[in-house]
This record gives sequence, C-alpha cells and structure tokens, in this order.
Amino acid sequence: MEFNDVYDRNRNLTGRIHRRGTRWKAGEYGLVVCVWVYDGKGNVLLTRRAPGKSYAGTWENSGGAVKAGETSRQAIARELFEETGIRAAEDEFELIGTGRDRNTHYDFYCLRRSTPLHKIVLQPGETDGVQWAGMKRIRRMVKSGEICRIIGRQFLRQEKLLLERQTAQE
Repeated sequence: MEFNDVYDRNRNLTGRIHRRGTRWKAGEYGLVVCVWVYDGKGNVLLTRRAPGKSYAGTWENSGGAVKAGETSRQAIARELFEETGIRAAEDEFELIGTGRDRNTHYDFYCLRRSTPLHKIVLQPGETDGVQWAGMKRIRRMVKSGEICRIIGRQFLRQEKLLLERQTAQE
C-alpha cells in the first residue's frame, strides 16, 4: 500500500496523507514528477508503458507519484532508477517547469545522460520497451498517438527548453 502527501491548491503540505488508488477529495492535490533524459546529441529517452497500465503500449518519459515523506527530487531520482536503472544524484536534475491540474501538482525535470540502450533496466509491469528518439520523431509520435496523450502535450510545451539544453551542451 502506497501513500502520498496531500497538498492544497497553492502546494502547501496539509499534514494529511492519501492512499494511492483512492479518490482525491475536493481541494486535495498530490505531487507527480517527470524527467526528460536527453543525451546532448538531440535525442530523448522514452519508455513504453507495459500491458495492464493505463495508456498501455504508448511511449513516455520517466516519472511518477511522490510518496509520502519524499521530496520532489528524491522522488524523481527514485522513479528514474526504478524505471530505467539510471542512477542520478538529486542535484543533477534540472527543474524546467511546474504545473497543476484537477488534483495534481507537477514538477518537470531534465537530466543529461547518454546511457546505451543495452544498459537500461526496465521495470517489469511498468515498462516493456525503451528507445532514444530525436525531437522530430517525437513530434511525429505525438501526432500519431504513439506517445501517451498527457506526455505528448507536456513534450510540446517543453520542447523548446529541451532543444536549448541539447544545443547548449553539444
């Protein structure tokens, strides 16, 4: 059983916890983190959602819910390692944006890593495929529905920031 901290609309901790998988009450928010791993050569790491998950078979970046007691950076380091086997220190993640929807606050990060695909360790039940994809390919994948709809919208909003980082470090 997993629990998440409860935040208010303004992202203040309320001191309450929420059991994952149950309905959020009005005015309650959780925190979700996502990371775009880029290689500095114009490619972004994508994983495919495993059968049985929502949006199964679509591609996405790594991320997930922040557990109760975790910081955003602790959570993104944990999620990336769980989903790919890539280890990174919390201070290596660059925060590139935040957001909020109906019951969720979001932190969006990027991380430069050039990990060969054969060294990626996929998490059974979570991910079943991995690829490096260039920005043009990702845009095509968003348009064709191969990228998870939510992640596709996120990519289109953050593509410029990712391109800046790719070219700044080449």
